[in-house]
Amino acid sequence: MRHMAMAVAALALVTSVATSGCANKKVSRVDVGETIDLSGRWNDSDSRMVAEAMISEALSRPWVDKHVKQHHKEPTVIVGTVVNRSHEHISVPTFTKDLERELTNSGRVQFVASKGEREEIREERVEQQTNSSEETAKGLGKEVGADYMLKGEINSIEDEEGREKVVYYQVTLELINLESNVKVWFGDKKIKKLVERRRFGF
Repeated sequence: MRHMAMAVAALALVTSVATSGCANKKVSRVDVGETIDLSGRWNDSDSRMVAEAMISEALSRPWVDKHVKQHHKEPTVIVGTVVNRSHEHISVPTFTKDLERELTNSGRVQFVASKGEREEIREERVEQQTNSSEETAKGLGKEVGADYMLKGEINSIEDEEGREKVVYYQVTLELINLESNVKVWFGDKKIKKLVERRRFGF
């Protein structure tokens, strides 16, 4: 009987702790532009800030004005492959979308759809040839070809000693002339984070 009473008391304690843990959870809505760094890993703020800084720097360089002077129109850009060579999982599609947003909204270049997006749009145009009216069907072979492709990679280095860890990221991007293969711009952005270990882990 005594053992049963102890078992019941232990079960009650576990239930109480579990219930307390659930009751202590708090969820707050925050501004999406606010920087919140919980783990020290690459996050949405890093992606957005790196994209903004690098595209701003790229569009301030002479290649834009040279293109306009030579061709009498703004350059057309497409984002190619960005390779993640870091030590952790990084949402590369989120980063490339941030790059695309900054390019499109800059007003300094014309931005064209990516390879995957073009395939879907081409299928729609072909479909329109047989199922849409002649007045509204969009013609084939009228796509705007890109003048430049933006490519790059994300690298990282970790250095850890005791309860401290430094995480270093370097993003490199290069803009390549699709006709001549000439690299008209090369840039990099570095981020360094110091992560301090708590007594019972990160």
